[in-house]
Amino acid sequence: MSVTDVFMSGVGLHLPPALPVAEVARQGLADERTIRRSRMRSVCVGEESGPEMAVRAAREALASAGADREDIGLVLHASTYYQGHDLWAPASYVQREAVGGSCPAMDVGQLSNGGMAAMELAVAALLSGRAPHSVLITTGDRFALPGFDRWETDPGTVCGDGGTAAVLSTAGGFARLRSLVTVSDPTLESMGRGDDPFGTTPLGVRSPVSVAGHRARLVEELGMGELIDRLQVGQREAFERALADADVKADGIAWFVLPHLGRPKMDFQFFGALDIDPARSTWSWGSGVGHLGAGDPFGGLAHLVRTGALAPGQFCALVSAGGGFAWSVAVLEIVGFPPSGTPSPSAPATRKSSASS
Repeated sequence: MSVTDVFMSGVGLHLPPALPVAEVARQGLADERTIRRSRMRSVCVGEESGPEMAVRAAREALASAGADREDIGLVLHASTYYQGHDLWAPASYVQREAVGGSCPAMDVGQLSNGGMAAMELAVAALLSGRAPHSVLITTGDRFALPGFDRWETDPGTVCGDGGTAAVLSTAGGFARLRSLVTVSDPTLESMGRGDDPFGTTPLGVRSPVSVAGHRARLVEELGMGELIDRLQVGQREAFERALADADVKADGIAWFVLPHLGRPKMDFQFFGALDIDPARSTWSWGSGVGHLGAGDPFGGLAHLVRTGALAPGQFCALVSAGGGFAWSVAVLEIVGFPPSGTPSPSAPATRKSSASS
């Protein structure tokens, strides 16, 4: 859909130190072939929970947006994996620690597309005319054993820990949201389920989580050709519709903020399928961070803001995908110089050693 009068007014990012792949190999956390094939340089490994890192990112986003609790009419928190407590509402924790107030706070699923799904909800809330004028979106995940193997749970995707945040507003900001499109194909839902029975407790069927077998089962069901077609067609539809709704051509996009996947997946789903030049994307940075679950779009945007890569008059596309299956693309028009929030480095520090996977 085309969007008017909704702006990105602030972004935030919190990353723990990055573990170099040489150290990953030394510790035996992944084999040499897996590391080489991914073409990752490092991966962020933290000790804080996802919601705690989301709070840190939220504070930066609110500061850069110049927003306080009276401005926020909705808090949305998206995540992919375990949030640190059972029978608990992480969004309410983020609200309490980052902004306070009495507005609604809600958790959003949709796995790796959760951040963009939250943006869909945020835009709908803002365009409904309800006051106040801004929505806070956060994401946060920590991927740790015994339940999640960041190198092996989803082969080809190396998951990194971190928190991200964005403030959307109808009161102005550094970027105008020109379009936002989400496409869904539930035919691919079983890629995360396979033919496993429904369990009664988390990790009750298998631990750590593994989607490799589920993916193979879907290949048997659909055939490799149809599976590839569906994955690429859904992403391409969201991409082309978002560009059309924003009235901009692909060669008019200065920056593509993409998911932080291993290089073969990047080539298959984005660089090749959408004809995106890696040099105009966030790949070189994301390959040192890892896949932040639901947070790659806002994390990549925050990186571009911190490094001064964005300038008025440019267009920036946020491209996302997640299990279910769902694909989202948003086009932003940079209308002002992005403000800086809480000072922090544009790249994660390097961790010399770690016992975490």
